[in-house]
Amino acid sequence: MRSNRTSARRPAPVSAPRTIPAMVSVPPALAPSLPTWRAALDAIWASLANDSAAPSQVGPPTGPLGPRRVHPERDAADQARIAALVELAQGGDKEAFAQLYDSYVDTVFRYVLVRVANRSLAEDLTSETFLRAMRRIDSFTWQGKDIAAWFVTIARNLIADHVKSAKFRFEVATADMRDADERVDAPDTEVLTRLRDERLVEAIKGLGPDQAECITLRFLQGLSLADTAKVIGKSEGAVKQLQLRATRALRKSLEGVEL
Repeated sequence: MRSNRTSARRPAPVSAPRTIPAMVSVPPALAPSLPTWRAALDAIWASLANDSAAPSQVGPPTGPLGPRRVHPERDAADQARIAALVELAQGGDKEAFAQLYDSYVDTVFRYVLVRVANRSLAEDLTSETFLRAMRRIDSFTWQGKDIAAWFVTIARNLIADHVKSAKFRFEVATADMRDADERVDAPDTEVLTRLRDERLVEAIKGLGPDQAECITLRFLQGLSLADTAKVIGKSEGAVKQLQLRATRALRKSLEGVEL
C-alpha cells in the first residue's frame, strides 16, 4: 500500500472551542482501523457473490496477508479508553477531546468526502462537525457503543443543512478511491480491477439514497449494524433488509460482470 498520505496535525491542548476547526487543514490520513477502499470494495464484491449470506454474516475478504479487517470492532480495552476520554471531555478536558478527534476524524472525513466529493468542502464540514461535537459533548450519553455513530450523525446533519437535502448522494471521486488503495503488481490486472471497481462505484451511485448510505456506512466506514441503525434512524432488522436489498440491486445492475 502506498504511503503518500498526509497526516492530520496532532492538536495541541486548546483554550477555546474555535481552535478545533484548524485541526483539519490538510486531508486526513486513513486510520489503520478504517477499511481501505480496496478492502471495502472487496467486501462488497464478496457480498454480491454470496447469495446465501445474511448481511450480518458477510465477513472480510481474505488477502495475501490473511483476512482483512472490514468491520473493525474495538476491543474491551479500547472501548474503555474511549469511554474514559468521553468522560474527561465532558468534564472540560480539551486534550481528551483532541484524542477523540484523532481517533475519529478519518471516519468522519471519509463519510463527508463520499457525500460531497470536494476535499476542501469536506475538510470544512469535518472541522465544523468536531466543533459542534465539542460544544455538545455534554449531551452524549455513553451506552457502551462506539461514539463514531454520534460523530457521523452530526456530520450527516451538517451536510443536509449545507445541500438543503437529507437525501444521501454517493459522490466519491475515482481519484480519491485510487489514492487510498493498494497497488496491483501487474499493470494489466490493475487496469481491469480499476475498471471493474469503477463499474461498482457507478452502480452504487445508482442505488436509492437509503441503500447507498447503508452500503457506505457498513462497508466504507466499517460501522456495525447497531451503529449504522443509529445513524440512519432505523432498527437493526431494517438495516439488514436494506443492505440485502442494496446488494441484490447491485447484483442486478452488474449483471454480466464476474463477481
